[in-house]
Amino acid sequence: MLEEKILLDYKEAMKNRDALRSSVLNFLRAEMINLAIAKKKKNLEDSDCIAVIRKQIKQRQDSIEQFKQGNRQDLAEKEARELEILKPYLPQELSSEELESLVDQAIALSGAQGLKEMGKVMKEVNLKVAGRADGKLVSDTVRRKLSPEIA
Repeated sequence: MLEEKILLDYKEAMKNRDALRSSVLNFLRAEMINLAIAKKKKNLEDSDCIAVIRKQIKQRQDSIEQFKQGNRQDLAEKEARELEILKPYLPQELSSEELESLVDQAIALSGAQGLKEMGKVMKEVNLKVAGRADGKLVSDTVRRKLSPEIA
């Protein structure tokens, strides 16, 4: 289970006195505990853990962007190192070809004809993707496939 793996890695980082890694994993564990409390569960499902990790990664990416705009390269580099610690906990990302194939299947299955039916397609795709692709990328791919071709 992902939650247990993160706990073991956190303990290992503490033993090795890896301050950055232990700090990132400790904060991640705290967020997971908060979610477990909110859901009134003792242990989280892997899908819940992945959602927390994705949220943390998104925050890091946003911070990197802000720090670069503010000419704070030192802070951007720190956030980038934290991002590299979090990424291995996510499942293998789908390739663009695999994502395109899933979107095509979802469009065929739902019978969507245009952008007005994007919600139906997104629902189908998200069931199949299950956290293995960035939501924005999925949305952009669906939008591109449903948009009428401009001649």
